[in-house]
Amino acid sequence: MSGPHILRVERLTREAFAPFGDVIALEGARHFPINGGTTERFHDLATIDVCADGGRPLVSVFRAQPRALPVAITLMERHPHGSQAFIPLAAVSRYAIVVAPAGEFRPDAMRAFLAEGWQGVNYAKGVWHHPLLALDAVSDFVIVDRGGPQPNCDEIPLDGAWALEFAPACASAA
Repeated sequence: MSGPHILRVERLTREAFAPFGDVIALEGARHFPINGGTTERFHDLATIDVCADGGRPLVSVFRAQPRALPVAITLMERHPHGSQAFIPLAAVSRYAIVVAPAGEFRPDAMRAFLAEGWQGVNYAKGVWHHPLLALDAVSDFVIVDRGGPQPNCDEIPLDGAWALEFAPACASAA
């Protein structure tokens, strides 16, 4: 019997994640002072796409339990009618992200990323992703996604388990 498929984890960057959506982070973001110079606004950090077909934005909080390593990746999900943003709240540690391009699911196109607690992500409409993967501690996230009359979550089981392999630069998370 063969072991699980291996998915190498890479550091999360805007450039690497661009095919799947947006990285929500202050570093490198457009910003300017507001409110008489007492506040810095980091502007337009993600493309929220939830309003088609009678959709509306929802704001929720998810509390993720830490996953024991190694994590078995056995399913993926997508939201066909809207984007979904995950924005860490205070004291969030690192978390893992597993994604695949929108459209017909292809396991060979999956990629994995390690996000720091100061980085959020916004999955573009239809992008396949694994449910939230907190690594080190219970972690709270503000979620901005779609409410509306249509079901907006498709799940598929994977044919066999996939294991995350942390690159040397990411190994301290494992």
